[in-house]
Amino acid sequence: MMSLAIDNLGALWMWGNCPAQSSSSDGEFSLENSSTPIPVWDFHGHTVVKVACGNEHVVALVSAGETHKGDDLVCYSWGNNSHGQLGLGDKESRLHPQVIGTFSQDSPWAVYEVACGAFHTALLTHKKRPSDTLESICWTFGLGDKGQLGHGTTISSWVPEPVKELPQNVFLISIDCGLFHTSVVSSAGDVWSWGMEKGLGLCPDATFTGTDAGDAISPLMYGHKFQEPVQVVCGAAHTVLVTHDGYKLWSWGRGRSGVLGNGKTVDCFAPTIVLWPPLTEDFKEEKLETINVKEKMEDKDPEAVTETEKRLSLAMEEMKLIQTKLSIMERYASILHGSIFGKPFEEKDIPISLQNSGTFDIAKEWENMLESADRSKLVRLEMFYRNMLAGVKDKLMKKRIEELIKECLRSSTTGN
Repeated sequence: MMSLAIDNLGALWMWGNCPAQSSSSDGEFSLENSSTPIPVWDFHGHTVVKVACGNEHVVALVSAGETHKGDDLVCYSWGNNSHGQLGLGDKESRLHPQVIGTFSQDSPWAVYEVACGAFHTALLTHKKRPSDTLESICWTFGLGDKGQLGHGTTISSWVPEPVKELPQNVFLISIDCGLFHTSVVSSAGDVWSWGMEKGLGLCPDATFTGTDAGDAISPLMYGHKFQEPVQVVCGAAHTVLVTHDGYKLWSWGRGRSGVLGNGKTVDCFAPTIVLWPPLTEDFKEEKLETINVKEKMEDKDPEAVTETEKRLSLAMEEMKLIQTKLSIMERYASILHGSIFGKPFEEKDIPISLQNSGTFDIAKEWENMLESADRSKLVRLEMFYRNMLAGVKDKLMKKRIEELIKECLRSSTTGN
């Protein structure tokens, strides 16, 4: 594994298990280990703008001149090329950066995003000539055995090829690759994924029946638009989407070790909200006020603490308990909604009875929800629920969950 970084002067540095910068005696490609960052001298006199790396290959967007101006970026690649992941038309590895012909200085395409999977590469481009609309083309090359290239086949490609089944009339703002999958998001909030199903986010319509691996060899779009998307990022086997101008995170895919951030360690088939605290000024002020109150109480003699301060302390503890319960219920609502309808739970999905009266007719809304779901989705929900119950082995934990749900249901029906 290797790491790369671009400094404030546009110089590229790398460390870890990197392509050797000096040829060995036999001239063959090799890797060398560096425990400290070393500069990539090949780009001296130019500005490196973006870089990505796979298991053993690197792709960089570099200015044609000394500084970056407009659409002057040239795409270089080097490293291991055993699957054509360098996009140079062959499978010969490179010790030093070489220009990918499709995206040279004379190319009509301007590259603005780059990403690498384990053994494949993905790029986003737009036409260099002026245009009334910003339209994008996604290009992929390298290993394609799991459909990670999105070309409709499992054939590898040694040269960049466009992902033709993506719409051409949209502007793609971000792309990233997992080990064997690719995800992209448009400025309108549409997300497409393709590649290895069990390492992908379990793309839309993922299946586990029979011997079908469920790999998506062409882009599949989630049937949901995400508001104000910013960036899509892939881990080895999961995907995270930054939305709402950076204030919300969604995740899906393989959930082991809790990498999805939704409080679970199981695979998630549909995007679910990542549980993280808001970073608004109001939140910071509330936190600061709480700290100040605690400090004042600690400074005083216990006998001198006023009744008001005691009540304030109890109120804050009560609020924390309520927030915890609401957070748990929000998780259940999001997971159940995603299981039935295959899309995240949003504000517009709040039941009408809750919007209008402030109370929640659970029986009525549950009946309405079941009526609006088709049989396949209900079967999927039943499987999810059985798996969830099977995952709770501890009897005390099961009892505590039942008590918590009953308590929250009572609160809902009484209008609290």
